[in-house]
Amino acid sequence: MKLKIIITYEDGWYISSCPNLPGCHSQGRTTKEAFANIEDAIKGYIASYVKHKEPLPVQPFIEKQIEVKYDSISASIR
Repeated sequence: MKLKIIITYEDGWYISSCPNLPGCHSQGRTTKEAFANIEDAIKGYIASYVKHKEPLPVQPFIEKQIEVKYDSISASIR
């Protein structure tokens, strides 16, 4: 199973999340640690569903990148 992992940076922590698995998040002080921790979180997440014999709520993830021009936003709020 291939899953999407997203890493963001906030207040000294790299926050990792898996948008395919609702509520599956972790963190680390480095990106390497955040990736390792989210992998552990995913394994635990899946194991919990298997243990309780529940279907895994894998959600499709649609990705699109957009470009927002800062100057146009800045000008519109002046």
